[in-house]
Amino acid sequence: MKKFRYLLIIFFLVISVTGCQSIKEKTEDIIKKENQKLSEYIGKNSNDLKIDLGKPDKDFKNEVGNTIFVYQSKKYGIPCERKFEIDTNSIVVGFVSNGCF
Repeated sequence: MKKFRYLLIIFFLVISVTGCQSIKEKTEDIIKKENQKLSEYIGKNSNDLKIDLGKPDKDFKNEVGNTIFVYQSKKYGIPCERKFEIDTNSIVVGFVSNGCF
């Protein structure tokens, strides 16, 4: 009976560990797809960004003098923030995505 209990405990531990690993892999895949999608805007005009994503929720100048567009949303109650850096020629030069999937 003790062997059965130990086997049962080991079985549940193995299931738990593999379940966590698959969640991590799925999350990494989602982040990778998000970054691929957003990287398509690099080198494009900021108007293309506005056409696709709409008017930014916030915009401001950073310390270098570039404009930062901030898009905010929520999915499943989790806040998502995407920031795009626009140079003085209105070209997208970078982005950061936090909490988005």
